[in-house]
Amino acid sequence: MALLVYKFGGTSVGSTERIKAVADKVKKAHDLGDQIVVVLSAMSGETNRLIALAKDMQDLPTEREMDVLISTGEQVTVALLTMALHALGCEACSYTGAQVKILTDSSFTKARIREIEDSNLRAELCAGKVVVVAGFQGVDELGNITTLGRGGSDTTAVAIAAALKADECHIYTDVDGVYTTDPRVEPKARRLDHITFEEMLEMASLGSKVLQIRSVEFAGKYNVALRVLSSFKEGCGTLITYEDTQMESALISGIAFNRDEAKLTITGVPDLPGVAFKILGPIAEANIEVDMIIQNIAEDATTDFTFTVHRNDYQRALGLLEQTCADLGARKVAGDDTIVKVSIVGVGMRSHAGIASTMFKTLAEEGINIRMIATSEIKISVVVDEKYLELAVRALHAAFELDKISA
Repeated sequence: MALLVYKFGGTSVGSTERIKAVADKVKKAHDLGDQIVVVLSAMSGETNRLIALAKDMQDLPTEREMDVLISTGEQVTVALLTMALHALGCEACSYTGAQVKILTDSSFTKARIREIEDSNLRAELCAGKVVVVAGFQGVDELGNITTLGRGGSDTTAVAIAAALKADECHIYTDVDGVYTTDPRVEPKARRLDHITFEEMLEMASLGSKVLQIRSVEFAGKYNVALRVLSSFKEGCGTLITYEDTQMESALISGIAFNRDEAKLTITGVPDLPGVAFKILGPIAEANIEVDMIIQNIAEDATTDFTFTVHRNDYQRALGLLEQTCADLGARKVAGDDTIVKVSIVGVGMRSHAGIASTMFKTLAEEGINIRMIATSEIKISVVVDEKYLELAVRALHAAFELDKISA
């Protein structure tokens, strides 16, 4: 008997017919004797609908009340799936995040899980029931409803799997695994049989939408066996695991990209100790995440400082930077929200030279100008103009022969 955590995304529960199909899949696993916890997202499009309702009431909705509102989408799906399981004669019960007691911090709309009390879940599982849990949500120590940010149901599922020491965590979605890149951009993209936690973490952080980055962090930290599968067709999906040191790693595993980037530059800043903190401190205090950073020193003892943020945070960050410009006596502030980030990822980079030069040569041959560059041990990221995104991805996919299965 295995203890399994299943997570189904919004597309998988996008209608009552699809919820019934999920119920049938869950019941079949339960009938085999496995203990099953199911974590659900809201129906596809529901969270966006709720956000639109909130903005009809208030231009900048209060974050606490926003969490109260958008957490209701998952409450609907867990109740419906439990009803569908009852209709099949399968014992089941639904839980909200608060009922489980998924304890989070108080960062509304972006909360982080601190602890999961698993006693209720274990009692229901021992009673032979399927437990259906609302993803994406928790409760802070004051009893306020919190949400975990976009894709937070993945994190809920992996965190529950870690808390219960589940045998496996299956993430069911509308794709049948992790691909070398988005097949909608490159039709020759290939599904990977396996990928390391490290590579998946980079892919998620760089814009791959298959899994939320925090879910991968949880899985790696607690060694949760994680598999991405399709809700709509059978298959083995993609296994995310630790690197097998006995296996020859592929040079590059995938190409990730992020359309949600914006770039900000402050020029003519006095080149003095602490200037980076003075620039980024107000950004951090506003809970705006910074991605890539470049600092250039000029001959006149000033510096130009460039960084990227999520496009949704662009206007707020621009306003803060303009105030910082005035405070520091800098020359000017400039911004650009028509950029994208394209990245190549692979643990094979560690032992192979020439990866960066191949990437830069490929982009140059296509006439694509690189605006920013960032590297780590297993990834290289570049910022380019938005209009070149698809061309860049397809060219790099071909250059690194990602359509071919490694020997």
